Amino acid sequence: MAEARIDPRDVRAIGVSGQQHGMVALDDTGEPLYPAKLWCDTETAAQNDALIERLGGEAGCLDKLGLVLQTGYTASKVAWLRETWPEVYRRIATLLLPHDYLNFWLTGERVAEAGDASGTGYFDTHRRCWRHDVFAEIAPELDAERVLPRLIESDEPAGVVRPALARELGLSEGVLVASGGGDNMLGAIGTGNIAPGLVTLSLGTSGTVCAYSDEPVPVEDAMVANFCASSGGWLPLICTMNVTSATNRVRELFGLDLVGFNDQLHRAPIGAEGVTTLPFFNGERVPPLPQASASFLGLTSVNTTPANLCRAVVESATFGMRYGLERLGKLAAGASQIRLIGGGARSPVWRQIVADVTGTPVVCPQVTDAAALGAALQAAWCDRRQMTSLASLCERLVHLDQAAAAEPRPANVEAYHQAYGRYREALQRHHGIPATP
Repeated sequence: MAEARIDPRDVRAIGVSGQQHGMVALDDTGEPLYPAKLWCDTETAAQNDALIERLGGEAGCLDKLGLVLQTGYTASKVAWLRETWPEVYRRIATLLLPHDYLNFWLTGERVAEAGDASGTGYFDTHRRCWRHDVFAEIAPELDAERVLPRLIESDEPAGVVRPALARELGLSEGVLVASGGGDNMLGAIGTGNIAPGLVTLSLGTSGTVCAYSDEPVPVEDAMVANFCASSGGWLPLICTMNVTSATNRVRELFGLDLVGFNDQLHRAPIGAEGVTTLPFFNGERVPPLPQASASFLGLTSVNTTPANLCRAVVESATFGMRYGLERLGKLAAGASQIRLIGGGARSPVWRQIVADVTGTPVVCPQVTDAAALGAALQAAWCDRRQMTSLASLCERLVHLDQAAAAEPRPANVEAYHQAYGRYREALQRHHGIPATP
């Protein structure tokens, strides 16, 4: 705040954004029992498969939860802790998500909101409530009424900053703490994606693509995470595990900094001279391949160059995003624009690749940390509630960087259609994923 020249005493509300799915287990004194198991941890694949079977398969999951359990969700982490560390599991008094825990640290209140709760695997995304019967399948010894936090609305404060902490931080007493949310939900708010017609695409460690809906979306595709939004609606989302996490591995392999990596991208042609990557260094969520490993395909003595390998991993990470857009169906197909965020969005060449691969105009917000902006907007919404709408706040405060816009180029779109076809054929050949949508 000192760097921003903001007087802490002027702060009226705080919003917290956090990574989704992480398991924060607390004892009866509010202390963490075990290091938080994170969204990217695929160790719990066996527990996830077993839970899906107990819930009646994919159809049973969709009926009870509005989505199909994925390995990264919180549910399988709880089941894993029960099996692996039963003495720790038995001491659980509260189960929170990372942003819920920060709200608890700030306020002393154990609450949750629908957006982030959607990714636990024991929350009904259609009815926006906990499913105690599902939780009993995951953790039969724990009392859901006691262990799960109280649910609040997205525009409802979690509480106020504890007086002692307010004094320590130099804040006035009574500063509100907003409900907050997962980084994807608040990233959508921070890009103005709170009404139908837009897509938010994040090129971060993982990749996410989401589109807003006013109503619950009937989902038959197990890969679509039919989450609630942290703005009152719904936010169907696709998450891939390997975006900048994959590109960074290749960049570091060649000892390149970001400038050097982008220079290599410019040196290679579209399609990387036939090199295709399946960049599953961390397994994969979409398509569901938690045990997969990465592959470089089509290598020859001619095309095995740093430039082609760098280009191939960026293109293939982007192909994963296109695959996700296809899974979202009409919600994404009707989008007039992609709002691009995440570290990869800083690269002009990558922005153009996204526009060309998807055939959709791309633009970045001026505030590149969209989840932080979304948290601030939600905090203002919680503070003012009846006096202003979230839509009016987004209209006033979400600004686009037209200098970072990219339009699809017809010749590139056609070239990438061919390269994407090779990627889909490789998915089918090596992992049995059908080559057609």
